[in-house]
Amino acid sequence: MTLLRVMAAALVASCAAQALPTSAQTAKFPARLDEYLTKTLTPDQRAKLLAGQPVTKLLESDPSREVAVLGAIWVKAPIGRYVAAVTDIETFEKGPSFRVTKKISDPPRLEDFAALTLPADDLADLKTCRVGSCELKLGENALNRMRKEIDWSKSSAPADADRLARQLMMEYSKGYLEGGNARLAVYRDSGRPTFVAQEFTSMVERTPALSEYLPELKRYLLDYPKATLPNSHSFLYWQEAKFGLKPTLRVNHLTVTEEPTHVAVVSKMLYASHYFWSAIELRVLVPDPARGDGFWFVSVNRSRSDGLSGFTGSLIRGKVRGEAEKGMQAVLAITKTKLEGEK
Repeated sequence: MTLLRVMAAALVASCAAQALPTSAQTAKFPARLDEYLTKTLTPDQRAKLLAGQPVTKLLESDPSREVAVLGAIWVKAPIGRYVAAVTDIETFEKGPSFRVTKKISDPPRLEDFAALTLPADDLADLKTCRVGSCELKLGENALNRMRKEIDWSKSSAPADADRLARQLMMEYSKGYLEGGNARLAVYRDSGRPTFVAQEFTSMVERTPALSEYLPELKRYLLDYPKATLPNSHSFLYWQEAKFGLKPTLRVNHLTVTEEPTHVAVVSKMLYASHYFWSAIELRVLVPDPARGDGFWFVSVNRSRSDGLSGFTGSLIRGKVRGEAEKGMQAVLAITKTKLEGEK
């Protein structure tokens, strides 16, 4: 490198440092969070975050099947405010993107799914669905029951399908509460079966924040309900969400664990009627007394999908990854604005 280039690089670095508040140049993150962010973010991204700006980053993942994104921001509000908000999931995930969000009882009850109705496109697909050829994601047993128990020639078929779908969702939720990942679906809508439990386990293993910093939470996610998690509470909920081109029915297991050093909120996708095999959303809230009242909000999302493989998948991967990062940016902005605006 020539002397001129060295001087130019030094000038750029100096200007960048001067553009940040003095407090951002000298501030640090809490020790464990600093260790994680040092491994994950660039120095410029860490400086930006310390300066009070949101940061997002696409994480390493297999582009043919997974999208992973990290987001972080400082929120000047009590951690308890976020915990209370996310625990009231029916209000927390409410708005134009969610037609229904409903907490599931323990044990699940049929009335928990009273608002569930199958979208018109899904009803049309179910008329011709076969094992190995179905647009709708259903386990083999559920698909066979839809074929056997519904007479699609009758005018009552849509209402009958809705009733059976509610029954199947209740049974699926109950099965997970009793048997954990072993009771998750096996999809046979392609050439080879897809085991949701295996996809989820693989994602967890590829999430260093769980393996290195939250080992008890990792064990809980993999071994539930045999494993327990101190200082935590959890529940299942289902929703119909607008995603992509089709409304999607989803079932999630949300867990909140509260420790003196942090709060972890993790949402584990158990079922999605379209697009996803599985997904995990980990949010860690870390207080920072040196910075003042508030907390660092760090979110890591990973999702597995069958729509990213093959020729068509290769064409849309960039767009999907870009939309995932935009979605994370929106989550950070909404979280900060909502929590800081509450009194």
